[in-house]
This record gives sequence, C-alpha cells and structure tokens, in this order.
Amino acid sequence: MFAVACGAAVANVYFSQPLLVTMGHDLAMSPALVGSVVTLTHVGYGLGLFFLVPLGDVADRRRLIVAQLLLLVVALAVVSTARTAAVLLAGMAATGLLAVVTQTLVAFAASLAPPAGRGRVVGLVTSGVVIGILLARTASGLLADLAGWRSVYLASASLIALLSLVLYRVLPRHNGTPPVPLRYGQLLRSTITLFARERLLRLRALFGLLVFAAFSTLWSSVALPLSEAPYFWSHSAIGALGLIGAAGALAATAAGRLNDRGLSRHTTGIALALLAASWLPLAFTRSSLWALVVGVILLYLAVQAVHVTNQTLIYALHPDAGSRLIGGYMVFYAIGSATGAIAATALYTAAGWGAVCALGATFSCLGLVLWVFTRHSTPDPTAKAT
Repeated sequence: MFAVACGAAVANVYFSQPLLVTMGHDLAMSPALVGSVVTLTHVGYGLGLFFLVPLGDVADRRRLIVAQLLLLVVALAVVSTARTAAVLLAGMAATGLLAVVTQTLVAFAASLAPPAGRGRVVGLVTSGVVIGILLARTASGLLADLAGWRSVYLASASLIALLSLVLYRVLPRHNGTPPVPLRYGQLLRSTITLFARERLLRLRALFGLLVFAAFSTLWSSVALPLSEAPYFWSHSAIGALGLIGAAGALAATAAGRLNDRGLSRHTTGIALALLAASWLPLAFTRSSLWALVVGVILLYLAVQAVHVTNQTLIYALHPDAGSRLIGGYMVFYAIGSATGAIAATALYTAAGWGAVCALGATFSCLGLVLWVFTRHSTPDPTAKAT
C-alpha cells in the first residue's frame, strides 16, 4: 500500500509532460508560459518538501498523509476546471506542493523497517514511485487522446480521494519512531541544522540535484521532437515511451539490496557512469528510435539507483529525524528537476535537441566528477548506516 500510494501521488507531478502542447493551445499560452507549467509544479513540490514533509517527525503521520491527500484532491479539481492560464498555474503549483505526501510515505515506511532491511524496503517503496511516474505519462497521454487533457486530472482526483479513505483504514497508527517535541519553527530550523552538521547529507543532496536535473532535462523536452517531423507522435504514443523505463523499478529494488550489503559507494559510481553514457544514444533520437529506447533505459536505471542509495543512507543518519532528512534532501531533487525543465525547454527552442542532450550530459558528468573526488574523502556511508 505504501508503494501504491506513493505512485499515485507522485504521478500528479508528471501528468502534464505529454500534455504541454495541448494545454498551451487550449488556454492560448505562449511556449515559454507552457514550460512554466512543469517548472511551477516542481517549485510547489520543493516548497512542500521543506514546509510540509518535516511535519512527519512531530505529527501523527497517518492523519497527516490523509489530510494532504484530501487537499490534493481539491488542487486537482482546480486544475481540471481551469479556464485561464493563471488558474492553471496556481493549481499546478498547489498540486506539486501537496504531492510531497509521497516523501512522508517514504519516511513512514523507512521508520517501520528494521535497519538491516531498510534498503530493501526503501527500494520497494521507491519502485512504486518509479511505476507511478511511468504510468503517469502513459495514462495522461491515453486519457488526453480519448477525452481531453482535463479528464486526466479529474480521474486522478477520483483515485486520490479513494486512496485517502483506504489509507485511513490500513496505515499503522504508530509512527515507527516517536514524535520529537519541537515547535514548527524549531522543526524547520533543525532541518537546516542537519545540513550544516552532516557532510554526507550535503553530498547526497548534490547527487540528487544533478541526477534529477538530468532526468528532468529529458522528460520535460522529449515530447517536443517526438511531436514533430519525422515522428508526429500522439499523446498516448509519447506517454507510452515512459513504459520502457520500467527497468528503473528493477534498479530501485536492486539498489536497495546492494546498499544493505554495504555496496553503496560502488552502486553510486556505476550508476553515475551509466547516466553520463545514456546521453550518447539519446543524442540520436531524431534518426533512431532504438537509440532513444536504449538511452531511456540507461537513464532510468542510473537515476533510480542513485536515488534509492541516497534515501537509504541519509535516513540512517538520524532515524528520529527521518522526515526532515528526506524532505530536506528532496528539496534538492525539486531544484534539480525545475532547473532541468526550464533550461531544457528554453534550449530546445533556441538551439534544438542536440543542445538539450549536451545539457543533460553536463549535469550527468558533473555528478560523476563529484563522486570521483569525494568517494575516498568521506567515511563509507553504508558502514555508517548499518
């Protein structure tokens, strides 16, 4: 249920990516304004990570999760009925803000897991996130072709409403770790203090920023060349492209098990090398669909392996501050995603697909260089975690 709920919630962040062209036409939005749909969603997500996710360390997580899901239903209803660009953008920002319930669920699951198997549990829940992201693009493209882009958000609102009722009944009534006695202001300040104190947290946050900037560089812009000559793909075809990244779900569970075996450093290095390599076949997207397929699979494997490793290791630093640690780390994820989205759409307009691939490769290579220079200068993170 944790995995299913995570997938359903995070999908709302990604529904819009195959729909940008149609949204823009429907509401008479300029190309630059259309790109801000994705950016504002991630900005909202980033704000939620800092201001909402830490509440999981001081509040009843079960009630917090259900309340956020019900508010998410309201935000989705606003998006589905928007008649102006301003209302749409506001609704998308609120959707991103409340979709951070995903990270509250991840922290909740990690708190309930035994330390020796935490990597496996985080990997399993994260595989639900991966599948949610994949199905988001496929489902949104298919529904948009059948009933228009608004039907995507109406359907999601209905699903989230149902899930909120189910989760209220099935989620454990205990937090796994006892709540900490902090006021809200103290809670937010302690999140910043954790970053100042923990070098491992800062390093893993930078890895998260770079890999998700690369991830967003691809997925915020790939619909543009695929909707043009020589492909002219439909929404559903573009959305289905995400299904070939299903290997990412396998990478999530495998990376979790490797972390439990003390191989976090090697897992990170190999994954970052694969991420950098993925942009070579992706550069040939316009001339070869097989190159696109290979590139997407490599990129998904790499990003999810690094992401699961990051979450497993930082949670183990201070289990009693799990929500703050994961929320703070994911702020960097949101920054990276927003940066990749806005830069990729602007670059595609100005210089084409080759420039987008160069941008993604730059983010990826920066992550690999960071790993090379820090792999021996920090204590073995897995050893510290176990």
